[in-house]
Amino acid sequence: MHRPSVEEFAAMRRLPVRVVLDNVRSAQNVGAFFRTADAFAIEHISLCGITATPPSKDIHKTALGAELTVEWSHYDSTLECVKELKAAGYRVLAIEQVEGAVMLDELQIEADVKYALVFGNEVAGVDQTVVDECDGAIEIPQVGTKHSVNVSVAGGIVLWPFFKSLRGVLA
Repeated sequence: MHRPSVEEFAAMRRLPVRVVLDNVRSAQNVGAFFRTADAFAIEHISLCGITATPPSKDIHKTALGAELTVEWSHYDSTLECVKELKAAGYRVLAIEQVEGAVMLDELQIEADVKYALVFGNEVAGVDQTVVDECDGAIEIPQVGTKHSVNVSVAGGIVLWPFFKSLRGVLA
């Protein structure tokens, strides 16, 4: 299947996209984010607040080793992380159903922009103080009765168009 070795993957270029997890309570959801981040060559995951960090048996259960290939850091505060990313030139977008959010299928992804995408707690979503600090928000269009999807599923849905639009930087 022409997959890179761990060493080759470590040397590869990454998408200019960072994932920020705001108090995600399930370590298995965290592991799923690591696996998706590995698949799409995301540059970094910021694990904030109560979000579990490696090493963790429950993260490994869904990450299947991707927690060893994707760079990550931990922040006590998501707000601190977001402010640092903005200062570093990232466009920070909350993945949340809020007033003014852009529907994912209408989002214009710009090749010359570095993005940070904030995913929230499984019940409470992205904390409002964090949403207020973000440069904008993205909403996943939905027509079902629940109006939400699992946070790790949201990660796959949202990261796909970024990968599709920006994968040329990997060449």
